[in-house]
Amino acid sequence: MSDVKLRKQAIFSEEIFHEGGPAPSVPLRRVAMVSVIENPFAGRYEPDIQGFMKTLEPLGLSMAKRMIAELGGDPSVVEGYGKGAIVGAAGELEHGALWHVPGGYAMRETLGDAKAIVPSTKKVGGVGTRLDVPVTHVNASYVRSHFDAMEVGLNDAPRANEIALILVMTTGARIHARVGGLDKKDIVGNDGLR
Repeated sequence: MSDVKLRKQAIFSEEIFHEGGPAPSVPLRRVAMVSVIENPFAGRYEPDIQGFMKTLEPLGLSMAKRMIAELGGDPSVVEGYGKGAIVGAAGELEHGALWHVPGGYAMRETLGDAKAIVPSTKKVGGVGTRLDVPVTHVNASYVRSHFDAMEVGLNDAPRANEIALILVMTTGARIHARVGGLDKKDIVGNDGLR
C-alpha cells in the first residue's frame, strides 16, 4: 500500500461567547483540522482498498494530538467529536469511507476512554467544497445538548486526485443548549449511547 502523500494541513479554532443569550462563564471552543492528501485510488476502480486505512492511522493520531494541543493540551476538556472526508472528483465515496476507522481510532486513542461512536460524513466534491461535520458527545451519543456540526473546507481543496480528511473536537454543548434529553451529568457510559 502506498504511503500518505500530504499536500497541506489547516487547523481552525473557534471560541463562541454567546449566540444572543447570556454568556457562559467559559466559552465553547471548537477545533477542526484538515489534511489534504493525494488519493492513491483516483481515476480508477480498485477493488482492494482496505489496507490504506492502516496507512492513515499515524496521520489521524498526529492530527488528534495537534488538536488537543490547540485546546490547551488537556484531553479531558474534549466533550464532543466528529470526522469527515471530502473526496475529489476523480475519486469515489468509498475512498472517503477509508477515514472511518483511522479517524475515529485516532480520537479515541488520544482521548483515552471515549466510548461513543465518532459520527461521520463524507462526499465527493470539487475544489472549495465544504462539509458539515457532525458532532456528538464523546461518551454518550444520546446527549442531545452536544448534537452539533462544524462546517469545514478549504478554498483550494480537494483537487480531483485528492482527499480532504477532517477531524473535529469541541469542549462542550451548544452554547445555549436547552432542548432537554439526556444530560452529560447523567451519562452511564457503558455502551457509548447513554
